[in-house]
Amino acid sequence: MSGFRKFILRGNLIDLAVAVVIGTQFSNLVKSVVDSFINPLLSLVGGTPNFNDLVLHAGKTQFTYGAFLTQALSFLISAAVVYFMIVLPVARLLQLFDRKQAETERDCPECTMKIPLAARRCPECTAVIIPTAEQPQPMR
Repeated sequence: MSGFRKFILRGNLIDLAVAVVIGTQFSNLVKSVVDSFINPLLSLVGGTPNFNDLVLHAGKTQFTYGAFLTQALSFLISAAVVYFMIVLPVARLLQLFDRKQAETERDCPECTMKIPLAARRCPECTAVIIPTAEQPQPMR
């Protein structure tokens, strides 16, 4: 019984459960944004994107490829919404934080690892480095 308890309380399993719950809620949020805002905008321009009536008949068999097209279009619209409304703004925000970090770090001239500005030796390649405060400034 203690092995099962360790398995259930292991951090990876809890992290996975949280990720599934948050992912599901996030999926519902994106679907709601697409259904509430994006699809009405698209229907103003070109009608409602619904191809469920498209069917291919081969003998007695029906291939409902229209349902697939509708879902593929919905996926592409959702992916565009996520990219332009979430991914790009978060990337720009992270870029702002990286600028502040860039002020405290620089690249090692030998191995290009990030090192503090005041470092005298690279922790990766052990190259001797002149701190930026002591480097001679170029003449203007």
